Amino acid sequence: MPTTARAADHQERWHEIISDPGLRELPYTVETNHRGQIVLSPRKNRHSVAQEQIQGLLDEHAPNGLQPTEFAIATAGGVKVADVIWMSPGRWEHMQETGDPSTLAPEICVEVMPKSNDWESNDWDEMHSKRILYLEAGAEEVWVVTEEGAVRFFADEETEASGVLPGFPEHV
Repeated sequence: MPTTARAADHQERWHEIISDPGLRELPYTVETNHRGQIVLSPRKNRHSVAQEQIQGLLDEHAPNGLQPTEFAIATAGGVKVADVIWMSPGRWEHMQETGDPSTLAPEICVEVMPKSNDWESNDWDEMHSKRILYLEAGAEEVWVVTEEGAVRFFADEETEASGVLPGFPEHV
């Protein structure tokens, strides 16, 4: 089960952050960087709609799994919040054993790219960094949904389709 001392440190820092009443109602996605500093990303409606569409497709193609949005994962590089995840019920049990936020990633972490003219922090460099962190934390795959709705599937390398959910469409 992937757990590093660094991820556990980020887990502890996360508890400090979520207990701050001033941060609870912010209209931003809250993450931390490798130093434990807070990183805020504004939420866009288009982004939320894409999350809903992905969640619906995951429910359709893998109805026995769980597919929450905005799911925090403590990684060696900070607490990252995947836009959508998919995990099997057995994986969820193992993830809960590592604490909250989990230091074990779900089987699939999905990130939605912003429109190129949006001011948001997620660009391809950040997607690459998040992919590595999610995979190091035990994710089997990381999917990146482009602004055009194309789904790009990554395991150790980019693949043509998901190995975990092979019937998942290539476009949202």
